[in-house]
Amino acid sequence: MSIIDSAKQAAQGLVQGAMTKLVPLAPDSWIPGGVPDPLIARKHGLIGKPVSRLDGALKVRGDAAFAAEHRFADMTYAALAYATIARGRIAAIDTAAAEAAPGVVLVMTHLNAPRMATPPVFGSSPSAVGPADLSILQDDRIHWNGQPIACVLAETQEQADHAASLLRITYGAEPSTTTLAGAKANGIEPGLFMGQPLLNEIGDAEAAFAAAPHKVDRTYRTPRHNHNPIEPHAATLAWVGDELTIHDASQMVTQQAQTMADTFGLATDKVRLTSPYVGGGFGSKGLWDHQVIGAAAAKLARRPVRIALSREGVYRVVGGRTLTEQRVAIGADADGRFQALIHTGLSVMTPQNSMPEPFILGTQAAYAAPNILLKVEVARMNMLANTFMRAPGEAVGTFALESAIDELAVELGIDPVELRLRNEPDKDPTNGLPFSSRHIAQAWRDGAERFGWHARPPRSTRREGEWLVGVGCATGTYPYYRMPGAEARITLTRDGDGVKALVEVAAAEMGMGTSTTTAIVAAERLGLPLDRVEVGYGDSAIPGAIMAGGSQQTAAIGAAVIAAQTALVGDLIKLAGNDSPLAGLSPDEVGCDDGGLGSLADPTRRESYASILGRSQRDSVSATKAGSLPLETMHWSMHSHSALFCEVRVNTVTGETRVSRFLGSFDCGRILNLKTARSQFRGGIIMGLGMALMEETQFDERNGRIMNPSLAEYHIPVHLDVPEIDVIWTDIPDPHAPMGAHGIGEIGITGVAAAVANAIYDATGTRVRDLPITLDKVI
Repeated sequence: MSIIDSAKQAAQGLVQGAMTKLVPLAPDSWIPGGVPDPLIARKHGLIGKPVSRLDGALKVRGDAAFAAEHRFADMTYAALAYATIARGRIAAIDTAAAEAAPGVVLVMTHLNAPRMATPPVFGSSPSAVGPADLSILQDDRIHWNGQPIACVLAETQEQADHAASLLRITYGAEPSTTTLAGAKANGIEPGLFMGQPLLNEIGDAEAAFAAAPHKVDRTYRTPRHNHNPIEPHAATLAWVGDELTIHDASQMVTQQAQTMADTFGLATDKVRLTSPYVGGGFGSKGLWDHQVIGAAAAKLARRPVRIALSREGVYRVVGGRTLTEQRVAIGADADGRFQALIHTGLSVMTPQNSMPEPFILGTQAAYAAPNILLKVEVARMNMLANTFMRAPGEAVGTFALESAIDELAVELGIDPVELRLRNEPDKDPTNGLPFSSRHIAQAWRDGAERFGWHARPPRSTRREGEWLVGVGCATGTYPYYRMPGAEARITLTRDGDGVKALVEVAAAEMGMGTSTTTAIVAAERLGLPLDRVEVGYGDSAIPGAIMAGGSQQTAAIGAAVIAAQTALVGDLIKLAGNDSPLAGLSPDEVGCDDGGLGSLADPTRRESYASILGRSQRDSVSATKAGSLPLETMHWSMHSHSALFCEVRVNTVTGETRVSRFLGSFDCGRILNLKTARSQFRGGIIMGLGMALMEETQFDERNGRIMNPSLAEYHIPVHLDVPEIDVIWTDIPDPHAPMGAHGIGEIGITGVAAAVANAIYDATGTRVRDLPITLDKVI
């Protein structure tokens, strides 16, 4: 989920002081000043094997309790009423009919809601995850069409829904901005992301572009997109005295508990949030109005509350991807080498949130050019606050960039794969840092061979009946992030003749296999079989803070597990005492293997964990440790990469487009679990096919209302829309990353829309620069 494209900025702030004291890092080490990670350089055991998700059986059997499946005694059910104007105030609310309806326990509006602070907005502090700088049910103000303005509690969900329909609301509408033209007329401002300007200027790009002998200069547009996870957003909440328990669907467990505590004026330890199972997030499973409203209603009614958004409710309350207008201008010499690279444009936000679509991020390190201008500007509109959505910035930014590169390849008569390879940078073009690991050229070569790119027949012969056949390609890139603050706790407990390990991390599992990968890494570190390792997660009571977003969770967890395992080894050596074969050894001289510790120099000097615990007359031993600061991002430019190949068929009569083949060739460092990684890559590609061909939030510019708030009207790919998707990877570990791994959750979607658009051009000769590519744009 994605939800942390700000990781590098946050890391920079936290380690700025440490940077002044750093010595140059060892070239083969991710640990500042340390030694190489022994598990990076080789495959063995579970690393790199296809391991089934440990939570899979629970979900198949229905034993995994999701947010709306928890129960409290005497529970009530919530339904929300939503505003129907874009801006103004509530003049009156007639609640009489709703309050008199069967089963109704409470009707809560701004007139009787408990007093609450405004949830701190995301980015204002390390723990703040509020959606916008707005109070919730504290006044009569309306800020967007769809804002929750009343909550009904009843004995059943059906009773609550019925009663909510009986509310009669009168508005005082005020002038609003609901058109892009109106937003532009109100003024454009520089885009900021986590307080940092979305601006890169190197050389004089405009002058170099004007002087270039070959050039393209195009405008590309992407629409709004809404989140549609399989599990709609929900929470089950209860107050016990002044303590709040929340069972939620959250990608940011610890931070969300802290923000809820801040909102209700509570100490951090007075809020406990659990979220062990999340049915899809993609950046959307954070704090929104419904959790705050549910907690307030539970406090007012003095009864537990289940608040589950309908599919329409998700569209009204939960933000998505905002629209963009992007200019990409590339100037090249006769050999196709870029002399100027310009990627600028406009994103739209609300007056209250701080999340523009940062579409230049993927361009920053993609291609070499001596003159670069990258810039995002912002216009403001009265609408639902936008938020993170899988590969925020990169997903839509690479559509524009990679489409323009394809247009330049046509202009130059150069194979588009070759054009990209000719413009490979030898260092980061915008910050000058060396790349930690960059094998995109190999990914291109491997992918082209497997796809049959160079053996494709001439375009004029690629026709099958009334179907035109075309192929296209694109690059994807997504930065490596590792947020500071991750902790892990490892507890070894005697169990018969052996031990079991409990590894606890304050992480979230959205179905991508985080708990399984954590178990794999811990088992490898501890030298235990996988069935002897249990993972605890999704609970704010666990130490540390890890967000499932920005494709950074695996690296953050890995660094924390490494630190905790190292601390645990030190404690075990001390517990072993002078009578142990390990006596006199330091933690650096000891390895974990076969259920115990052993000397790296003398394998005969070893002792099992169970023996050490028995010797020290203890049943268990535990160590908690935070991972190191992410200093690797200060020294190297670190990214995941992809080379994408697509084949499409376009019907000459109807304009229907079918994707018939797709191949993703990825360079993401070490792949830890082949089975879940393949699923992640394919899932991202499928989401990219939806972005290319069908996804679009229909926004009524007359009143700011979303017009297609259901899966019947907002189209996403189904089985018949998706071909067989082939996935390969380089599997070359990055020596500067924990476990050698880069993120894979968001690289899958990045570049897919451009590969599809380029294939459609190859098939039809029609260049579509405005997503989605519907049949009316092709005919």
